[in-house]
Amino acid sequence: MAVAGVLLAAGAGRRYGMPKALARRDGRLMVEWAADTLREGGCAPVVVVLGAAAEQVRAEARLDATTVDNVDWATGMGSSLRTGLASLDGTRVSAAVVLLVDLPGVTATAVRRLAALAAPDALVMAGYGDRRGHPVLLGRDHWAGVAALAVGDVGAKPYLSAHAAAVRVVPCDDVADDRDVDVPEEHTGSHA
Repeated sequence: MAVAGVLLAAGAGRRYGMPKALARRDGRLMVEWAADTLREGGCAPVVVVLGAAAEQVRAEARLDATTVDNVDWATGMGSSLRTGLASLDGTRVSAAVVLLVDLPGVTATAVRRLAALAAPDALVMAGYGDRRGHPVLLGRDHWAGVAALAVGDVGAKPYLSAHAAAVRVVPCDDVADDRDVDVPEEHTGSHA
């Protein structure tokens, strides 16, 4: 099964003080780390959704990925998720692993665990103890429904909640951490 990676990296990072895609972690841009995590996790193609500072990200980042622009990035994460999924319409991809740019603790191993369950009807979330988190795998059969509910600063959560009985949770707390980075001092460690 072909599994795409969709990296949501369009935000302005208001609380962070700059777009998180342009933040550096161990000398590399966070957008590079995240795109590499998806690729190393077995995703192909990898699509990076850009918005705030898109041209600067393209100029500075070394990405082995396709970039797409979310012209409505200021409306929130929902429009970025819709843009990323829509960019895969003409592909033979059966599912997409969705990752946010500000989760440097998510590893390629976690991505691989979810990607291994790819199917057009799959809904899979990473599990961290009793909490569900990122990455998230969305089978192609669900993309239209996810897109319809991804509004404002909300991504796939409403759809996943409405289809909770169908969501498979894969434990990832032994190989990843999905805490987001909201202030610059939080991302000084190394990436696994």
